[in-house]
Amino acid sequence: MRAGIANEVNDMSSYEYFNWDMHPWIETGVSALVALVVMGVVYRIGTMALRRLTAPHVTADIVVRYATRPFEFILSLLGLQIVWNNAPPNLHLIELIRHLNSLLLIAAITWFGIQCIRGACEAVVALHPINVADNLEARRVHTQSRVISRMLMSIVALIGLSSILMSFPNIRQIGMSLLASAGLAGLVAGIAARPVLGNLIAGLQIALSQPIRLDDVVIVQNEWGWIEEITGTYVVVRLWDERRLVVPLQWFVENPFQNWTHTSSQIIGTVFLWVDYHMPLEPLRQELARICKTTREWDGRVALLQVTDSSERALQLRALVSSTDSSRNWDLRCLVREKLVAFVQDCYPQYLPTIRASITEEGQKNEHGQKG
Repeated sequence: MRAGIANEVNDMSSYEYFNWDMHPWIETGVSALVALVVMGVVYRIGTMALRRLTAPHVTADIVVRYATRPFEFILSLLGLQIVWNNAPPNLHLIELIRHLNSLLLIAAITWFGIQCIRGACEAVVALHPINVADNLEARRVHTQSRVISRMLMSIVALIGLSSILMSFPNIRQIGMSLLASAGLAGLVAGIAARPVLGNLIAGLQIALSQPIRLDDVVIVQNEWGWIEEITGTYVVVRLWDERRLVVPLQWFVENPFQNWTHTSSQIIGTVFLWVDYHMPLEPLRQELARICKTTREWDGRVALLQVTDSSERALQLRALVSSTDSSRNWDLRCLVREKLVAFVQDCYPQYLPTIRASITEEGQKNEHGQKG
């Protein structure tokens, strides 16, 4: 009898515990599902309206396309945060769930900011294509937008990470205690982070003053190539043989280098030849003009042949030829060198550089006398 009464009391206690503990969670869970559905509908309607409004505008359309995915997470997490904040305060683990949801919401907002900056950068790049003949202005805009956007994205990410860390009371207290001794710590941190800060400042300086731009032709440490990428800390130079030279940003501020496309991509190349003193130069000048006129690499500006040096054996000739860019000029120089050498070989082979020696009669007598 007593055992039956005890079992009945236990059953009633379990029922009361279920009613007391699980019922609020069921209501909260249903509210969370409703919030997700509502926010999903708001997201669908909002994105459709935004895409229709921004379709005629390239910049706004690209930014919206980049920001839609993180915006979906923000709406969902915002709806859940409203549900968790209105849940009963004595609900089991509700404080932990609120904190986790707030952290995820901060991360989603940070992602949203980064994607908006990235979308704006891509929109600016799309409005200024570099696959045109005169792309100097486009390369300038590309360089500025990419360097500045990377710096802004780094700042947004730093703010988001700081906000997440500041949401923990213990870490906040540690940060406040560190600020009290910020004098010495700031000095040590500044010395330790000098290379990083130097590269960041150099990146800002390059973005504003533009000594280099994307797709510029440069000579760095005796290597010829194109500026392929400019990050927040280094520059990637694509060399002519498809190697990649990685150079810190600060190097470009502190060291001299050659930029062949700083103001224009037009360039004049040189071709050197050595010929005999008796070689007539006018046929060579006519041949140079004919070669340049028959090739697409020549831009019609410069085709000049000059005597630039002489030695005891031959004359040095320099042919100057111009092109719209360095790649075309390299091909033109190789072509001109090949054609001019072939012209001399075919028409004036006797005037190729030779070594002359004269034998006098006195020298012959001395030679015969020594033999006798």
